[in-house]
Amino acid sequence: MYAIVRAGAKQQKVAVGDVIEIDKSTVAVGESLTLPVVLVVDGDKVTATKLDKASVTAEVLGASKGPKIVIQKYKNKTGYKKRQGHRQKYTQVKVTDISL
Repeated sequence: MYAIVRAGAKQQKVAVGDVIEIDKSTVAVGESLTLPVVLVVDGDKVTATKLDKASVTAEVLGASKGPKIVIQKYKNKTGYKKRQGHRQKYTQVKVTDISL
């Protein structure tokens, strides 16, 4: 059984036992988190409607960071150079339960 959940602005496919990275959240390490369900697939049965009762429970493992992204801007013959970096912060969670 697996489910498609919404985590921030993204949707991810999860199954029980998966460790995924979602956008940073304020939930403390060791606490549980409920993710909204978009779609549930159980063998041949696909459930896409009436997902009010469906839920995916996950345990927060800790924080992590994504790869460093370097943004450079340059204009020829003007002496204009600009350099900026970004590193996205994530929260690692382990899926513990998918219920319908």
